[in-house]
Amino acid sequence: MIKYFSDRVLSIFLIPALLLCIPALIAIRLESPGNPLFLQTRVGKNQRPFTLVKLRTMAAGTAHKGSHEVSAAQITRIGAFLRKTKIDELPQIWNVLMGDMSFVGPRPNLPNQSELIAERARRGVYDVRPGITGPAQLTGIDMSTPVELATADAAYIANQTFCEDLKLILQTGTGGGRGDAVKGA
Repeated sequence: MIKYFSDRVLSIFLIPALLLCIPALIAIRLESPGNPLFLQTRVGKNQRPFTLVKLRTMAAGTAHKGSHEVSAAQITRIGAFLRKTKIDELPQIWNVLMGDMSFVGPRPNLPNQSELIAERARRGVYDVRPGITGPAQLTGIDMSTPVELATADAAYIANQTFCEDLKLILQTGTGGGRGDAVKGA
């Protein structure tokens, strides 16, 4: 309950950060036709679906797949910058404010990732809200390895603390992580 409350309060304070999205939205739209926002159904707490909001970093019309299943050729020029700086993740503050996500937790998966869903369900990963960032992403574990990812997610949940979450947020904000799961990225 404390994490839920602190996530909501922090998301309210970070609403002004969404102003950074305005120039990005314009740049995305100028570079590539289509909606500059990326809206995708993901699996959340208790396996409930929700709509994840991000800035679009790939060409309009790219299939809705896990990033490990998409070619780097689909990433736009502005998209590469947004992914590197993690600005594309800022709209997820809205998801945190709405209670669908947390700032730190297991990254939400797609509804068609059945092997990952089964592994996460078996380990109780869906008992918590998914996060904008998490330890798996910072260590380079992605959704292409469902058992390894679900195991890492469960370990995070079993040992999570407020201080550890702050550390993960700082690592993410300062460019931590092993890069993008996109093929050839």
